[in-house]
Amino acid sequence: MKILCIGEALIDMICTDKGKSLAAGNHFLKKPGGAPTNVAAAIAALGGKVELAAKVGNDPFGKQLINVMETFGVGTKAMLTDEEHFTTLAFVSLMENGERDFVFNRGADGRLTKEDIDSIDLRDVHIIHFGSATAFLPGPLQEAYLHLLNKALYHKIYISFDPNYRHLLFRNNTQSFIDQSWHFLQHCNFFKVSDEEAMLITQTGSPETAADILLKKTKAVFTITLGKDGTLVGLNNEQHIVDSIPITAIDTTGAGDAFVGAILYQLSHRSKVQMNELNLGDWRRFVANANKAGARTCEYMGAMEAFRHLNNQIFN
Repeated sequence: MKILCIGEALIDMICTDKGKSLAAGNHFLKKPGGAPTNVAAAIAALGGKVELAAKVGNDPFGKQLINVMETFGVGTKAMLTDEEHFTTLAFVSLMENGERDFVFNRGADGRLTKEDIDSIDLRDVHIIHFGSATAFLPGPLQEAYLHLLNKALYHKIYISFDPNYRHLLFRNNTQSFIDQSWHFLQHCNFFKVSDEEAMLITQTGSPETAADILLKKTKAVFTITLGKDGTLVGLNNEQHIVDSIPITAIDTTGAGDAFVGAILYQLSHRSKVQMNELNLGDWRRFVANANKAGARTCEYMGAMEAFRHLNNQIFN
C-alpha cells in the first residue's frame, strides 16, 4: 500500500574541518537530507511504494534532491518547485568542545501550502507519515502540515508521526514544539520518539516514566529508541523492550529514519483492518526488523549512501 511522507527536503552542508566553527571552517560536504526525505528513501530502498510531499527551490540543490529521490524510486509528483525561494540549507559543524555550530538557512521547504496539499490525490494513500521538526516552525508548512493531518483523520488514513526535535531550531520556544507534538501524538496511530524526545515532551526524567504517561495520554502504538539498550514498545497499556543490534557504528546519521521507514514498509503490507489489529508478537517482529535497518544504516557514512545498502532481505 502507498505511503505519503510530508516535510522538509533540504541540503545538509557538513563542515569536514574537524573541531572548527562554521566561521573558521573551509571545507563542506554536501548531503541530501531532511527527516521525511530520509524516511521516504529508506522505504523505497526496502521495496515500498512511497511518495514525498515537499517543496524545493528551482536551483541545482532542488534538482539534486528530486533526482536523488527518483533514483531511489520515490514518487516525486508532490515534490514541488518554488520559483521565489532557494532550497533550504542546513550548515553544521562539530566543534572541539562537542557543541554543534549550526546555521539554518530556511527557504523553499517552509513554503509548502494548504493549496499544495489539496492538489495531492489521497485516494490510493493508506499511510501518511509526518516526520518534520521544521513543520512546527511558523509559516505555510505549519498550516499545510496540520491541514494534511485533518484530511488524514477525515479519510481515516493510518497516521505515523516522528517529531524529530532539533534543539537548535527550538531553543527559544521549546514549549511550542511540545504543545504541537502533543496534538499529533494524540491523533496518530503510530509514533516513534527518541528517549530524549519522550522525556522532553512528557517533562519527565526517564524513558520508562515517559512511556507511562504516553500510554495514558495517547491511543497509539509507539516506540522509544534507547540506543544500545534497545527499543521500548508501548502497546495495550504495557511496556516491552526489543533488543538492539550490536554494531560498531561508523555514522549514526539517518538511523532513526531508517527505523521508521522499516516500520512503515512492514505496515504497508497489511490491510487497514490488519494494521489496527497487530498483536505484541507482530510489533516485536516489526521493531526487531526496524532495529536491523537502523543498525545497517550506521555501518555506512551518510544516510543516503547507507540506504543504498538497505533491502528487505535484511529482515530474513
